[in-house]
Amino acid sequence: MKLSEQIVLVTGGSRGLGAETVKAFAREGARVVINYFESFDKAAALQQSLGENAIAIKADIRNPEEVQHMFEEAKRFFGNPVTTIVNNALVNFRFDPIARKDASAIAWDDYHSQLESAVRGSLHTIQAGLEDMKEMGFGRVVNIGTNLFQNPVVPYHDYNTSKAALLGFTRNMANELGQFGITVNMVSGGLLKATDASSATSAEVFQLIESSTPLRKVTEPAEVADTIVFFASEWARAVTGQNLVVDGGLVMD
Repeated sequence: MKLSEQIVLVTGGSRGLGAETVKAFAREGARVVINYFESFDKAAALQQSLGENAIAIKADIRNPEEVQHMFEEAKRFFGNPVTTIVNNALVNFRFDPIARKDASAIAWDDYHSQLESAVRGSLHTIQAGLEDMKEMGFGRVVNIGTNLFQNPVVPYHDYNTSKAALLGFTRNMANELGQFGITVNMVSGGLLKATDASSATSAEVFQLIESSTPLRKVTEPAEVADTIVFFASEWARAVTGQNLVVDGGLVMD
């Protein structure tokens, strides 16, 4: 299915990487659903900038009823079901290497919170969209990971572990859903410059990444967003169960 024929749902789509992903899909002619939880003003402004081909819908991805309602509302608005899901939402986390909890302080509740965001949220969106995707014989799911679980230069224990779990989730879903024409992949950026979540990162850390990355630059959200669009495009129709690292070559897998 061409990008211009698709309806794309981006969770956490009002800011940071999510907003850039929404813009990238809209640029290619797709209709977009901007999911948000707390950032109403940013979601509304983004919707207004994109016009009639975008709708902003509030939903907590951890709540299956709210997620189901979001899919139904998007289908009513556009007249067709969601074809592509981008699981990007990040709940209650900042990349702060100073304030992070170390091994002696991290609690299971911290892990649980991030697993709820990464894995449970992705499960809810896939289940909400699955019936329509099966009926269409087409679906695209792109889960957002991180290069930190492959190279934990900063041991964000809860966040990194949840994204490692998300990769296992991605590959299991890819295995089962491929028979229905649904692909499930992951895009893993590095520390992005800059988003709300990375605002606590010091200039020294960004400089270290820049100097040790082959491209000699810190990856920007728009660069990751373009790769996400690739996985939803016709060019990636034979790709599933993959994790593509987009970090300027910092982590080579």
